[in-house]
Amino acid sequence: MSHLNVDLGGRPGLDCRGFCSYCYFKHVKGTTSFGCKYCLPFQKGCDYCTRGVREGYTGFKDLRTVADETLANLQITGDDIDRITISGGGDPSCYPEFRDLVELLGSMEVPLHIGYTSGKGFDDPAIADHLIENGLSEVSYTVFAADPALRRQWMNDPTPEASLAVLDRLCGAIDVYAAAVVIPGVNDGETLEQTCAWLEERGAKGLILMRFANRTDQGLILGNAPIIEGQQVHSVDEFHDTVTRLNEQFPMKISGTPLGDPSIGSPFAILHEPDLLKKLPRVRKRATVITGSVAAPFIQRVLSIRGSESRVVRVKKEIACLITADDLAGVNLRRLEEVVILPGRAFVHDAEARRILSADGVDREVVRGPDMLTADAETSMGMTRTEVLQKEIDGFAALINTINLHGR
Repeated sequence: MSHLNVDLGGRPGLDCRGFCSYCYFKHVKGTTSFGCKYCLPFQKGCDYCTRGVREGYTGFKDLRTVADETLANLQITGDDIDRITISGGGDPSCYPEFRDLVELLGSMEVPLHIGYTSGKGFDDPAIADHLIENGLSEVSYTVFAADPALRRQWMNDPTPEASLAVLDRLCGAIDVYAAAVVIPGVNDGETLEQTCAWLEERGAKGLILMRFANRTDQGLILGNAPIIEGQQVHSVDEFHDTVTRLNEQFPMKISGTPLGDPSIGSPFAILHEPDLLKKLPRVRKRATVITGSVAAPFIQRVLSIRGSESRVVRVKKEIACLITADDLAGVNLRRLEEVVILPGRAFVHDAEARRILSADGVDREVVRGPDMLTADAETSMGMTRTEVLQKEIDGFAALINTINLHGR
């Protein structure tokens, strides 16, 4: 069994009825190549770290193109398909031929999943029944707030009542994972509790809360900080406390990113499982692991338990996969071992990373570690605790094996 992804294309802000006020892609400047693991060794920049990170598509694909690509992917796959996921740079609800697309994919009699939609393209609540009848089984749906006025103001939703009516209908029929970027003073506090209650009453499977980011260290790497001038943001700890409290208050599952998933204990749930930690390989060599400020203390604890005597070095960037060359330039080189391990998905060219981290005259070897060591809330929302723990076991085993292979 395998999954089939149907990419509609589309551009953030243009193929979604306009930017939401808090959108990560607002004010994006330039087309700088960051560098990444997919770049050629001798060339900084590839499609992924130049265009892909900005979701720089040319617009929605027409239905015929989508159908042809889907057929080609089916022929390549060979295995039976157990799920079809609809995604794109634009919002699927705004796709001009959305009803026809759903009918086409529904004819395959395979459960459909919409990877993300704001619902801003839904002007007629009847679309919900059309989706259900054609096999939609799961959707990630941005609610922001159950208050239509807030959706209209902050999401630029021209028909918020219809969008919420669609969400209401879907909650009662399929697996709905709602999502909300939480902005202090806007949709937090009592408003957020009312939104949770609204979703709970209608049968949503869960709610993923995403802390609003407004600074470069919080992940705005596209030259677009701040998104909202002067807007307050929650600290990581404040946000985690909110997520934990709401998850205890409401029966449905509530998780948050960057922290955390209280129901599972992730990220890094393995720290609560001493017997599983003992099954990880021992750290036999020395190497510095560089990571984001949120993950650093967790990773240090796991590696120390498994015998590491090297320190994990955090950069100011909170999220490891959004580390860039600018973050590495701020590292105190005296704290580094002769071998440095970077996050697998960091946006840095390997040759540039080595040059930056060897600027003190010590020729350091720079290697990449695993792409992921744990499951963030958006991933863990649909996973069991056992599945998350297995992901962490695999990730840390790969990291420790990398240390033992390249370390000194």
